[in-house]
Amino acid sequence: MAKTNEIKLNRDLGMLRVGVAVPRLRVADVDFNVAAIIKLIKDAKRDGVQVLVFPETSITGYTINDLVQHQALLDKTRDGLAAILKATTDVKLLVAVGLPLEVEQKIFNCAAVINSGDILGVIPKTYLPTYREFYDARWFAPAGQATTDAVELAGQEVPFGADILFEINDTGAIVGVELCEDLWMPLAPHQYQAAGGANVLLNLSASNEILGKADWRRTMISSESGRCIAAYCYASSGIDESSNDEVFGGHGIIAENGVILSETKRLVAGPQLIISDIDIDRLNHDRRAITSFHVMADEVPAYTVMEATVNDLTPAKLHRFLDPHPFVPKDPAKRAERCKDIFAMQVAALAQKLNGAKRTKVVLGVSGGLDSTLALLVAAKTMDFLKLPRKNVYAYNLPGFGTTQRTKNNAVKICQALGVTFSQVDITKTAEAHFKDLGHKGQEDLVFENVQARYRTEFFFNKANEVDGIHLGTGDLTEVALGWSTFSGDQISHYHVNVSVPKTLVKYLIKWVADEELKDSAAQKPLYSVLDTPISPELLRHKNGDIVQKSEETIGPVELADFYLYPFIRFGMRPGKMLYLANEVNKQKLFEGKYTLTDLHKWLKSFITRFFANQFKRTLFPEGPKIGSVSLSPRGDWRMPSEASPALWLEDLEAMYRRLRK
Repeated sequence: MAKTNEIKLNRDLGMLRVGVAVPRLRVADVDFNVAAIIKLIKDAKRDGVQVLVFPETSITGYTINDLVQHQALLDKTRDGLAAILKATTDVKLLVAVGLPLEVEQKIFNCAAVINSGDILGVIPKTYLPTYREFYDARWFAPAGQATTDAVELAGQEVPFGADILFEINDTGAIVGVELCEDLWMPLAPHQYQAAGGANVLLNLSASNEILGKADWRRTMISSESGRCIAAYCYASSGIDESSNDEVFGGHGIIAENGVILSETKRLVAGPQLIISDIDIDRLNHDRRAITSFHVMADEVPAYTVMEATVNDLTPAKLHRFLDPHPFVPKDPAKRAERCKDIFAMQVAALAQKLNGAKRTKVVLGVSGGLDSTLALLVAAKTMDFLKLPRKNVYAYNLPGFGTTQRTKNNAVKICQALGVTFSQVDITKTAEAHFKDLGHKGQEDLVFENVQARYRTEFFFNKANEVDGIHLGTGDLTEVALGWSTFSGDQISHYHVNVSVPKTLVKYLIKWVADEELKDSAAQKPLYSVLDTPISPELLRHKNGDIVQKSEETIGPVELADFYLYPFIRFGMRPGKMLYLANEVNKQKLFEGKYTLTDLHKWLKSFITRFFANQFKRTLFPEGPKIGSVSLSPRGDWRMPSEASPALWLEDLEAMYRRLRK
């Protein structure tokens, strides 16, 4: 009996484990091939695979050519399928194997879909390539030539046709199957299958290797998985096929919604089995959110849907890369490319905002921290872009009670190096005068902090009026999510240029600008110093020149905040699942910090509570450019009532936390 606290791949994590198998092969040796297929099925079962796909005509081999017309081979093929069924009666997974099949005095190139000893359906190939090295139409009939919708196989009456889908009970997964050439055609079968509900697409293929074709496959499969908002699992014949005139490489690919998750090695000896955990919840979320996806519904054929059952395993590990920093590409080249694109987008957006407002000047605060430094760099580059003098950037450092010499010096040096208009105005006396007006005694409380933040914002707006410019806000996406800003203080501006940039990416953007745009300049060294400065609003009095108010001690490590923010907004992920995935990442030591399960739970609970409590700030948020798939703009991407309760999200979190602790 399963333990109640066991976490299940399907039920609790919304995932499905899929596999692509490339078996050993002897052309036309059905017994050998069947044994190789059964071996890989059992290997897949041991690894918890729930859906497994083999190459095209894997029972006989694809390169049998005219031998396919021989009755002896056709009969043996049926016997081979029956042997696979008998050997896998107790194997509770969905398997698609390829075979030639005689039906109505024609031969069809088919995929037989089996589950626990039953044949759920047989799908014939729709498009038959008959060009260059391909001669399919010499031997096979296309799916459209079938007039029957059922065949007898292994003593079973089996649905037959290209209009069959397979629904896996209790997983949210619906499987569509096509063969080789079907992938490459306009209006491909898998596109209709996806529109008809299939979110896991299987392709049984025998694609030969020629120069450049592997890259084209990757492009096609990743692209189609993205267009169809689906997983696409592709299995192609290996090197054991005949090499009379062609070479086959055994290319297997598993892609999910535009991203390749796993891939076989090509042109290698021996069998291969690749496995990935597909996030069905993510796919179904996007299909709900992207309402235009369902516009094709009226054009979708009427599908017969067969039910399948698979085991819901307790995963010892996930066969899936878990990105500890989902906003930041791990590969340095891709990260640099992303930084370049984001910076260019920010500059273009600010330039257009200035043109639209018929203004040529910007006013902003520079604290010597990460966010204001990035906004300053964008502002300076925007002046270059508009062919305006950098002096049109009015940068102000407004030191308060908590401002340290280090941050002040960094702000001064960077502004001087960039050649912007720079001034310092100490706000402590103004703040003290306001305390007196309020009857406040200067104790370090929320009023003490917010008086400074609101006065700075008032100063920037008024200065923008004075110079006939716009006030540029500096807050980032992570702060927007957590409400780490003062309402009607740094929460507002004329334009928030960093509003869609998460905190974990801000530092990489600054480093990219320092290394690329400002290499060997006087700004480079102080920019590096900014990168090493603790994140702080510096609103509480410093002690001996040291920062005492460190943001991450209050709102949590920003890498955790961004790890939670991305799936919460992008995929509507349940908090319990987020905690499980965070714990898996943590066990693999992929986070930069060192955390316990209690830490992960504490900061996720804090994230949820803060996110709900601070919607009122986001509802009144200023304009700013969207630069990634996650945005919290109340006009563009995120609409939420300020009064919404986080209770059910916290309940889901606590339930998973209790189970993980046991």
